[in-house]
Amino acid sequence: MASSTSEFGDMNFGDSKRLMVVSNRLPITISKDANGEYHFKMSSGGLVSALSGCKKFLDFTWIGWPGFWIPEEDRPLVDKRLREEFKCQAVYLEDELADSYYNGFANSILWPLFHYHSGEMNFNEQHWHAYREANLRFAQAVRSQLAPGDMVWVQDYHLMLLPMLLRGMIDQKPGSHTAEIGEITRDIANAPIAATPSEVHDIKIGFFLHTPFPSSEIYRILPVRREILLGVLHCDLIGFHTYDYARHFLSSCTRILGLPTMPNGVEFEGRYAHVGTFPIGIDPEQFVEGVNKAKVQARLKELEQRFQGCKIIVGVDRLDYIKGVPQKMHALELFLTQHPEWIGKIVLIQLAVPSRQDVEEYQNLRSTVNELVGRVNGRFGTVDFMPIHFMHKSLPFDELCALYAISDACLVTSTRDGMNLVSYEYIASQGPGAIPSQPGKGRHGVMILSEFAGAAQSLNGSIIVNPWDAQQTADAIHEALTMDTGIREQNHAKLFKYIEKYSSAFWGTSFVKELSRIDPTSRAVGMEASVAQQKRRQSQSGGSRTPVIASLNSMTSTAVSA
Repeated sequence: MASSTSEFGDMNFGDSKRLMVVSNRLPITISKDANGEYHFKMSSGGLVSALSGCKKFLDFTWIGWPGFWIPEEDRPLVDKRLREEFKCQAVYLEDELADSYYNGFANSILWPLFHYHSGEMNFNEQHWHAYREANLRFAQAVRSQLAPGDMVWVQDYHLMLLPMLLRGMIDQKPGSHTAEIGEITRDIANAPIAATPSEVHDIKIGFFLHTPFPSSEIYRILPVRREILLGVLHCDLIGFHTYDYARHFLSSCTRILGLPTMPNGVEFEGRYAHVGTFPIGIDPEQFVEGVNKAKVQARLKELEQRFQGCKIIVGVDRLDYIKGVPQKMHALELFLTQHPEWIGKIVLIQLAVPSRQDVEEYQNLRSTVNELVGRVNGRFGTVDFMPIHFMHKSLPFDELCALYAISDACLVTSTRDGMNLVSYEYIASQGPGAIPSQPGKGRHGVMILSEFAGAAQSLNGSIIVNPWDAQQTADAIHEALTMDTGIREQNHAKLFKYIEKYSSAFWGTSFVKELSRIDPTSRAVGMEASVAQQKRRQSQSGGSRTPVIASLNSMTSTAVSA
């Protein structure tokens, strides 16, 4: 499973020589000890592994917030170490600004809206001001690093205004929504936005949204709906996990901005903003190797002895209202009510990773989940047996691998989820080594997956459920527990083949390759040209009408009927 050039196909990135990745947080954990010395530690997983393929072939710079306020007198040292040791550049935000932009707007407005929880929104002008100012700070940091021919890849909903602000700083042409840019920078101190004399050219800007994009009927609730869309449309390539998310975005552009769209892009100010689907993955090798570590194998033997005679279902979720943990408890309660023969023979091990514990909605959610766990355990438990083992904490990686590997099924009941990579991690952990007493043999556990998770469109071989339908989910639990061994093996083989091929590194390389192919000097792409391009890509992909496979074959979205 070692990565190679052939794994990602042609690694030609055209004339582009440098990639600048911009995210809310740097992939570095920075700490300051009692003596005033700074310590730096590189993070693992996530975007870091996703961009491993690109880093081998492109010069690379990562721009983001360091996570806390660093005094001005310490910044030269921090900047030097970040630049020389990690190829990173910090964006410095005051603590109050960071909290208001991140928690106040991004996580209290955009996050609930994008996950169809509009009732949790509480729009606040002060938070909107902070979001605008933080995005401007990021844009200024990127502009200070730009050189001709650079590619800039902006990550996620925290930075949806950045593309427009950055384009305003580098584009000398008039008419680039100067009124909107002026409105975005209104009332922000030290906000130079005009293009600078030292013009940089051939800059390509990409954006990827790691959450769902809601239907236009939901999105139009947002008071600043126009500004957010315009912010993103100044990109050359806009990426989403699934075709549905891309379709919702295009629909919003039409309904709110009145722009002409195609299934693979938007005509905007004389150029074409390409839209593509790029389903993210994981590094499966990390979990395959993790399960087979001696420490994890020893832990698996302990767990097998502890739960001897029981089937185990695992749930791993952040304790967030989008994850559907209460729905999971209701379904298990219904299953045990209808199948009393399974009482004492099935255990749900639910890991709920703490999230935003200072927010009232999350505190209420925890109270609800605690009540449900107590109710189910009180009703079906005995002195020797509890049907739900609930942990409200994080687990070390080795313990997580053991938990995945020991389980006969994984239950994901998200009410909305951009992708949900827990399902991928579970599949990767169910191969050889999952049964310590039978070396080389996999457990081939069953994946029960919510239809509202983006992964449901990719993971053929899972049992797909509507988490709001407790009866359907209870039936799925029964199906998983009684499934024939041969069918389990067949399904796992299909699932593992998919997650192995479409890894996080494949995702990162696919997006960057597609961005590099776009010619920023000829943005006036007519509708006829875009149709011809779309048909050509469909032909190259064998005429596939499946959005995920088509986009992976041609590295862009194709026309698919809604």
